[in-house]
Amino acid sequence: MRLSRPGIALLVGILLVGCASSNSSGRPDRDAVLNQYRTAANHLRRAEFDSARPPLDDALLTLGGITAGDRSARQARGYFRGESSKSFRGEPYERVMAYFYRGILYWMQGEPDNARACFRNAQIQDSDAEKGEYQADYALLDYLDGYITTRLGGGAADSLQRARAAARLGSLPDYDVAANVMVFFEMGRGPSKYASGEFGEQLRFRAGSSRSASLRLQVASQSVSVTPSDDLTFQATTRGGRVMDHVLANKAVFKGATDSFGNAAIVSGAILAGTSGRRSSADEIGAGLLVAGLLSKVVSAATTPSADTRTWDNLPNLIGFTSLRVPPGEHRLLADFMDPAGNVVLSRDVALTVVPGTGETVLFLSDRP
Repeated sequence: MRLSRPGIALLVGILLVGCASSNSSGRPDRDAVLNQYRTAANHLRRAEFDSARPPLDDALLTLGGITAGDRSARQARGYFRGESSKSFRGEPYERVMAYFYRGILYWMQGEPDNARACFRNAQIQDSDAEKGEYQADYALLDYLDGYITTRLGGGAADSLQRARAAARLGSLPDYDVAANVMVFFEMGRGPSKYASGEFGEQLRFRAGSSRSASLRLQVASQSVSVTPSDDLTFQATTRGGRVMDHVLANKAVFKGATDSFGNAAIVSGAILAGTSGRRSSADEIGAGLLVAGLLSKVVSAATTPSADTRTWDNLPNLIGFTSLRVPPGEHRLLADFMDPAGNVVLSRDVALTVVPGTGETVLFLSDRP
């Protein structure tokens, strides 16, 4: 291998420029969907339901595939782009919650069929439709799918059976088609993400938490206690019930291999170049190894295997649902969030108006501030 020293310098310079340009960016807002998620959740908790719909609609338009082939996502799959360089869409549990919240809003609008479509799309986000390696296992999504189907006059025995099979936090009652108040609730703070591993290539989750463990509802001389149906920490850390870790293995292996080769080549090249006279065969081989080592080190340095730890950080940890039969008229509903010992963690006093002949009244309750 014969390379002049000016040629070596030129080659290294070209590679350095090439790697630098691969990391340059004049890019759109890659956190747009994440910000839409957060904004919608905040509006929901303030009962600003009209304001919650637009950011969710924009986010779901992206999730629906309008920009599924965007450049940032393709680049992030390469060796020289970090995962956080792609446009954020979220892990499956985050995408599920976007559809879940939108389904609640559709039902509030008197559109249970569109709500059911959102709950079904949420199930798709949690399953592997292409390979069939795992199936969605949110108890609440199957339960709501079947409940709306039943209320619309269809058969839903299979949905109820699947929901009960997936239920881990408590039993699910039969569908009450005569109920006229639908209550969605959420508790606690959801899971967060962090990176581990030699190169930060392993995406892992810190468990969420909740002081609340059950909800007591008092309205129109009745008192009902209900437990959550799904745990987002469990959903974030499993696929089809199997515990898993996210590892960006290919990038990590590539970075480690190129770095090790670079070290070995530089050392070997330096030894060979120093053992013979100038312009000898060994000197030329040594120079070639030095170049190869430098190039390999540059490539290793440009490889970015780090995991994407951006998180929808105002999600709850637990979600649930119940239905009530409430007489027509104006009522006060007292919602007590209870800890495992039965102590009240937080109370919500909600004005409730039930108008006969207008479909279901849908409530959203949260113990989040």
